[in-house]
Formats: sequence, structure tokens, C-alpha cells
Amino acid sequence: MDEQRGALRGLRALMWVVIAIEVPVYLVWLVQVGYQTGQQLPRGDIARWAPPVLLPPAAVLFCVAAGWTWWGAVVARTRSPRRERWIVASLVFVAAFSVFCGVASVDDPSFSVGLLSAAVTGLGMIGLFFIPAAASRQLPVVIRRRSRRTSGEPS
Repeated sequence: MDEQRGALRGLRALMWVVIAIEVPVYLVWLVQVGYQTGQQLPRGDIARWAPPVLLPPAAVLFCVAAGWTWWGAVVARTRSPRRERWIVASLVFVAAFSVFCGVASVDDPSFSVGLLSAAVTGLGMIGLFFIPAAASRQLPVVIRRRSRRTSGEPS
């Protein structure tokens, strides 16, 4: 029992370390590429300040809200979180605009820039998405329940 409790504490600590590294890097990156993308618009256009101001809070809001809904469905065992279409739609929206700003922020877009944008976006969104699960007191209960269910099934 103590080994299991230690493993669960280790998992929670690992989740918070990953979140503490990925999320700030992602948000700083979003501000930077949003600023660079916005500066490519005409000088008098008010929309040139929209990407660095709106994209980071939108990413946090949409990813954490999607993670909260998903985690609530997992804990409550109600309906499948995969049936919530807005979760997938909001995550696709954030990913598309994030990768777009990453690619549009450079003078010479290339495949490697797109790949880097996708990697930073994916890691940051994963960190944001798992904040509700890492903060939940139900994490050990859900992990034990899932491990019992999978270990009880025949191979």
C-alpha cells in the first residue's frame, strides 16, 4: 500500500513538473509568435495587437476547460468524454491558430518551422489540458479504479 501511495505521489509530482516546464514555455512562445505575426499586418491596423493579447488567454481557457470537462467525465464515469464535440473543436481551434502563428511569425516558413510550432503547441496544450487532473484529489482513486479494471480483464 505504501509503495502504491509513493508511486501515485511520484506520478502527481511528475505531472506538475511537466506542467511547470511546458506551460510557461508555451505561453511565452505564444506571446512572441503572436507579436511577430501581428507586426506583419499594416501599421494602422488595430488587429496587429490581437494575436499576442488574445491567443495566450484563449489557449489557457480552452485547454483547461476541455481538460476540466474531460476529467469530470472520467471521475464521474458518466458519459464518454469523447462524445463532447466541443472539447475536440476547442483543442483543434487552439492548435490551428497556435501553429499558424508560429509559421506566420517567420520571414521564411519551412517544414521545420511548422514541425517546431506543432511540437511546442502540442506539449503546451498537453500541459494545460492535464492541469485539472493533476490538481484533483480524485487522481489516486481514478488510477486505482482503472488499474483494477485492466488487471481484472483477461489478456
